[in-house]
Amino acid sequence: MKNIKDYNLDELKEEFINLGEKPFRAEQVFKWIYEANVTSFDDMTNLSLELREKLKNNFTMCIYKIIKKQESSDGTKKYLFDVLDGNAIETVLMDYKHGKSLCISSQIGCKMGCKFCASTGIKFERNLSSGEIVEQVLAVQRDENIKISNVVFMGIGEPLDNYNNVVNAIKILNNQKGLSIGARHISISTSGLVPMIYKLAEENLQSTLSISLHATTNEKRSEMMPVNNRYNIEELMQACKDYIKTTNRRISFEYALAKDNNDNLEDAKRLVNLLRGMNAHVNLIPINKIKDGKFEKSSNESIIKFRDYLNSKGIVATIRRELGTDIDAACGQLRRKNLKE
Repeated sequence: MKNIKDYNLDELKEEFINLGEKPFRAEQVFKWIYEANVTSFDDMTNLSLELREKLKNNFTMCIYKIIKKQESSDGTKKYLFDVLDGNAIETVLMDYKHGKSLCISSQIGCKMGCKFCASTGIKFERNLSSGEIVEQVLAVQRDENIKISNVVFMGIGEPLDNYNNVVNAIKILNNQKGLSIGARHISISTSGLVPMIYKLAEENLQSTLSISLHATTNEKRSEMMPVNNRYNIEELMQACKDYIKTTNRRISFEYALAKDNNDNLEDAKRLVNLLRGMNAHVNLIPINKIKDGKFEKSSNESIIKFRDYLNSKGIVATIRRELGTDIDAACGQLRRKNLKE
């Protein structure tokens, strides 16, 4: 059966028309799912028994089971969710002054092979559907009895490799009759799939695009991120400039600092040259050591020097606060799991 959470509101109205129901019924169901966060069609008490039976016969609700929940000493919480097909994904809840932020996954596994990421080398299983993506938000809200205010597509998987489902999930998350998470409070991170960046620019989503750059030469970037062999830095930077021109939106560049690799003054100088004149922000990330990984975290002194140099040259750069490292919930530490693990 079809997962009812896979449909944005317009699509759900079409489904209801096909079932012989009035479109306003779809709005009622949409509110039950996303505002009330119910877990059963039987809970939709303003619907007739006949309609509730029709829904049960045509749709599932995709309710995740929590396999494991860990809490970091800094308050970050990591969920391992059963995605109901023998696989599991990880989702991370972070608490900031500006609200509750959720780092969500878009795929079960990842094809990109970034050498600093724990998803590397783990078999890619499949894309998550729109409803499976959104259910991560609903499941955490149910468990914590909170409202998620920010969503970042920085969990397991490459969001732009699951383009249609991710864009549709954003439309569901953003809908004012549902979860009503502001588009500007949703960030999409990509390793640099250039054609999809151009496609995303035409969507007019108003969400934030984050580019995982991590190096300033093709040699270094290809070593860290095999995707650079398909779309090199020159192609990527041109796509970013065109994206900014089309959307009038700032891009956030993610830069994970690895000791004795991409954290020296020459790298900082090249990064300034790459970003000069662009409406951009640099998010410096202390790289996290992963099992069998070759890269190590830069010293705090090197990270601060790198940031200060960028700022002195007019490039806005900040150091990302490290959260959840003690439960492997920080950047690059999430991975797809099998239920038997």
